[in-house]
This record gives sequence, C-alpha cells and structure tokens, in this order.
Amino acid sequence: MRSYPLLMVAMLLSPGPISAQEHQHDAMEPASACKDVKLSCADKATPFFAKDGSLWLAWSANGRIGVEHSTDLGKTFTPAVMANHHAEKLDAGADSRPQIVIDSNGGMVVAYTIAKGTDFAGQVMVTRSADAKTFAMPKPLTDDVISQRFVSFSLDPSGDVFAAWIDKRNLAAAHRAAKPYDGAALAFAWSTGGKDFAITRIAKDNTCECCRIGVAFAGPHKPAVMWRNMYPGSVRDHAIMTFDGDKPGPVNRVAVDDWKIEACPHQGPSLAIDAKGGYHATWFTDGAKRQGLFYARSSDGGKTFSTPMQVGNNERQPSRPFVLAAGNTLWLAWKEFDGDQSTVSIMQSRDAGVTWSKPRVAAATKDASDHPLLIAKGGDTYLSWLTREEGYRLIPLENAP
Repeated sequence: MRSYPLLMVAMLLSPGPISAQEHQHDAMEPASACKDVKLSCADKATPFFAKDGSLWLAWSANGRIGVEHSTDLGKTFTPAVMANHHAEKLDAGADSRPQIVIDSNGGMVVAYTIAKGTDFAGQVMVTRSADAKTFAMPKPLTDDVISQRFVSFSLDPSGDVFAAWIDKRNLAAAHRAAKPYDGAALAFAWSTGGKDFAITRIAKDNTCECCRIGVAFAGPHKPAVMWRNMYPGSVRDHAIMTFDGDKPGPVNRVAVDDWKIEACPHQGPSLAIDAKGGYHATWFTDGAKRQGLFYARSSDGGKTFSTPMQVGNNERQPSRPFVLAAGNTLWLAWKEFDGDQSTVSIMQSRDAGVTWSKPRVAAATKDASDHPLLIAKGGDTYLSWLTREEGYRLIPLENAP
C-alpha cells in the first residue's frame, strides 16, 4: 500500500465509483444538519469568470444545482438561481462536479451528472440560460442511455463549448455481443454558437472508468485532453490526446507509472498549455515505479514528456493537483492533510516549468473541503476553494519572491 494505506483500502473495498469511500479531508460531503439549498450547504463549487470580470459559481447541494455570481471577487453573491428544476440524485463521485461556461453568444451553459440505478452509471444533463435568471428544462447531453460520467466542459478560444467525458456505450455493446471489453471510453462533443451539442463521438476505447478529465487548448478547435487510460495488465496510467476539431489525435502516454489496480482511483489529472504551446501535466499515481503527485512538461505538443517531478510531501497524503497557465506564469496547487487540518499548497514557475518556487501554504481548514481549483482573470490568478468551516473563498495568489 506504500504511502496511501487508507486511500487504497477505501478504493479496494469500494464496490464501484459512485459508492466509493473518501477521506473527509479529501472530499466534501454535505453536512448531515445542512439541509438547505444554498452555497453554505454545497459540497462542490465550480467557478467561471465572464468577459465582464464577474465571477460565476455553479454548485451542488442536496440534489439541486445552484448558480450565482459576484462582482466583488467572491465577497458577496447574488441570490442563487436553480439550474435544475427539482431535486435529483446527483452523482456523488469525488471527481464529479457541476460545470459552467458562458459561450460566445453570452449564453450560460450548465452541466451536471445524475446517478442512474445501481450499476455505477450516470447521465450528464445540460441546461442553458440567456439571462442567468431562468434556465431551460435540463436535457441529456447525448441520446445514448447507457452511462456518461466525469464530464468536463471547456470554452474553446473561438467561443464554442467542448465537452469530454467517460462513456460506457461500447462496453454495453460488447457485453450484448458476448465480447470482452476493458474499462470504458473517452467521448466528446462540440456545441457551436450556443446551440445544442452535435452528435457525440468516441475518441478512445478502453479507458479507466473514471476520473476527472484535464482539458486545455493548443489553439482554436484544438483541445488537448488528459485522462487515466488503461494499458495491458489493468495498468492505469495517464495519456494525452490533442484533437483537430472533430478528429482525435494520437494517444501519447504521459509517464510509465505502472499502476496496476482493479479499482477506480478517483484521482483525475490536470492539464495546462502555456502561451508558447508548452504542455504541463500533473497527476496522482500509486504505481510500481512512482507514488504520489507528479508534474511533467512537454515541448513537442504532448508527444513526449520530461522526467516526472514529485510534488508535495508524501507523509501528508498529497492529492488533487491542479495546474494553470496564466500569461508567462505557471501555477500548481494541491491538497495535503497532516491528521489535523487540510492545506492547499502552491508553487509557481516563470520559466515554463523548468524550475519552481518553494511550496507555500495558500489556505487551510480543519473541516471537510472541496478540491482546490485555480482560475485566472486578466493578469491575476486565484485559488477557488469551498470549505465546510470557512465557506467559499476566492483567494488571490501573490507572486513568489
């Protein structure tokens, strides 16, 4: 079990993704006494900066998806508007969270995932709003009824919306034909000009059944996607693919960690692409060759990556890394737990990831918390973090000396 005994035991004992156990410090479940539908009762909150600089949040609480915004960088928020019209059984997976983007027409797109049945299936629901005051009736992202989970919505530089998720339609088809099929598949779709999503497609079969998907853009209609792939022998290491519009590119392995596991790790990667086209990847592994959090960079469009650099202190159970490219600076954030409190540590690089500043703590909490996320507006970078004790915080990040 090496450095992550409790986490690994939880994963191995779990019957499947939706019911997997999580540490309190590593996932934020709604408080038992918090039954209201409001941000203070939310378990996950996803930020998005609109063109006018306002901060928008999509959050989940007690089966509802709320949307609210702030014009003072998170100090105060408008009253929430519900994006779904009634309480639903939301996907409680640690890497499943509501998504929010504002497309090229100024329309708001919100997505979330509901849990289906008992076979660890999900269905991605999408709703839109032209005025952020009312939302259309949510409808499925795709007509396929089998399963979609761990969706990631991203705004393309052109203003279109790109969606990627883990899909099980080909797994179901293989089972019906009595044929073998390992894992699930990486699927994608585009929404152009605020319209409905086009026909969904499978980009890669035989992926891990989870986790969070990392997305960044190498240019207009050139999304790069990082996911936990499946390799022979049930090895679950990370891969990257760069699309050219609807055309998936080659699959490139980020690192040979050799994590062989018959379970869902529930620890997805993060990906950023800087202004000069450099790829920056960060991820969690408990493989035979390395254990913990790691970062690597690529200068050839994601074809090959540098030797992975360890991130964080393995004695403090580091988790949930997130990387962001903002101007000429790279930011890297992750979570740690010392047995008493959770902290979010950050580092930055000003030379495209060759060297990094020393880690420093940006925030801490003694209760449950959501994953740390990074977001930028203009030349400023912020840590977005929802905690049970302190509530939602948008924390400005200062440059290291």
